[in-house]
Amino acid sequence: MKKAIYVLTLSLVVVSGLVFANREIKNEASKKSSPKPLTDAEKRAARLQWEASPGGINYKTWEASPEGKKVYSGVENISKYVREYTNMEAVVTSLSLPPGSLLGFGVMARINGDDYILRFDDGLQQLRGLKVNDKIIIKSHYISVAPKYAYPIVSGDYAERDGKIIYKRPLPPKGGC
Repeated sequence: MKKAIYVLTLSLVVVSGLVFANREIKNEASKKSSPKPLTDAEKRAARLQWEASPGGINYKTWEASPEGKKVYSGVENISKYVREYTNMEAVVTSLSLPPGSLLGFGVMARINGDDYILRFDDGLQQLRGLKVNDKIIIKSHYISVAPKYAYPIVSGDYAERDGKIIYKRPLPPKGGC
């Protein structure tokens, strides 16, 4: 009986020692993993390093090209609406995105005389009823550009047709990620 008690006590000591040792290792790792934010000088240096890379050179060349200037003029055309999160009237010009695009679900639309890619996170069901030449009202918080595409990319947050909401970007869950 004494041997069984000694064996149980010894195994309890060994297991608890391993648990506490493992916990301390995890605590030390989590303390070390919090990165410091970059200073402005470090950000500038990283940007200059990227601009000197082949990808950065290609991007700068695209920006200076007529196609890149056209894309940026399209961004400037609607940037006020995006900044203020106000309604933009769009006409659907195509129900499919340019060949080879990896943007998920979206449509091509004309806003203020320029063509744009309207990208929606999800909402395939709500937007399935769209047709070419449909007039929709959209709101967005974000415009992006990419050398791969000849059009600015507008991320749709809200869309309505004929006074009915057909898409509203879902809000993130409360409490963060």
